[in-house]
Amino acid sequence: MLKLLHAADLHLDSPISGRSEGATARLRAALQAVPEKIASICREEKADILLLSGDVFDGPCTARGLQVLKAALESVQIPVFISPGNHDFCTPGSPWLTELWPENVHVFTRPAVESVCLPELDCRVYGAAFTSMDSAPLLENFRKEGHEKYHIAVLHGDPVQQNSAYNPITQAQVAASGLDYLALGHVHKHGSFRAGKTLCAWPGCPMGRGFDELEEKGVLAVTVEDTASIRFMSLDVPRFYEMEAPVLTTAEAAIARILPGLGNEDFYRITLTGECDALDLAALVGAFSQFPNLELRDRTQPPVDLWSCVDNDSLEGVYFRMLKEAMEGQDEQSQQIALLAAKISRKILDGGEVVLP
Repeated sequence: MLKLLHAADLHLDSPISGRSEGATARLRAALQAVPEKIASICREEKADILLLSGDVFDGPCTARGLQVLKAALESVQIPVFISPGNHDFCTPGSPWLTELWPENVHVFTRPAVESVCLPELDCRVYGAAFTSMDSAPLLENFRKEGHEKYHIAVLHGDPVQQNSAYNPITQAQVAASGLDYLALGHVHKHGSFRAGKTLCAWPGCPMGRGFDELEEKGVLAVTVEDTASIRFMSLDVPRFYEMEAPVLTTAEAAIARILPGLGNEDFYRITLTGECDALDLAALVGAFSQFPNLELRDRTQPPVDLWSCVDNDSLEGVYFRMLKEAMEGQDEQSQQIALLAAKISRKILDGGEVVLP
């Protein structure tokens, strides 16, 4: 049995912008902590090999970014294989060629698939590098070689778009490869497929950097026996959430209803909808200071007078009078139910569209 840990698209030293100074600093610190988190999982899982499928850096890297990456990779004390991608492509002057990497780290630097044999693991690892921001299909006409028990490849490539400029990967190529496992990077949302005997998978990025990366982020623990299998493992990193909160009673209650019970440093963007009086978004954010990365959007509308007809001698007046009386002396939940019924009824009677919360 062979155990792998597969990560990709760390995008270290990413130029995070558009946020407060404090939020930016927290995100940058969290991103630089990712290599050690991956190394820690390697040790916990007793992985035999660590695979990094490109875009380890977002572009030009800092001395600090290099330091934390080297320290983490050296600490795992197992073979590490890196295939540079479209953001950290391998050209003269890039850190993949100029830096002295730990002895256990092998960086593929050529734009053609080559391999390294690990006799102690009865395994052959294949890889290639982007040498510019795009790449022709690297798996075209590829077939495994050698007599090792396990055949693993690590590449940066696009398994989603067949006309991609970033090493498009097709099911036919994967099936013909004869590999046991193909470790991809590039797509930031994790996924996989099986073609022939080969399991092809990509872990997505281990940490989101904005509201365009909302899904749970992490790495893949891979077990290769007769066939390969994967297990997604999330990392303890800040997450991004985008949610909608209909205002039923107060805006504060609407926000509290969807936020977790305890504060944290995750990033929340909440859009308030429904009907209410004018909102003071700054005051609302201040009321939830235990969530320092809370962003609110106001999509509410001015309230309609639900009870303007209660004195009318009509079926409509009788109906709304009954709802209003039903709210008196009731607990908060019963009041909310009656109020919601009144709001829905008024919208229907006024010919509006009803969207249930």
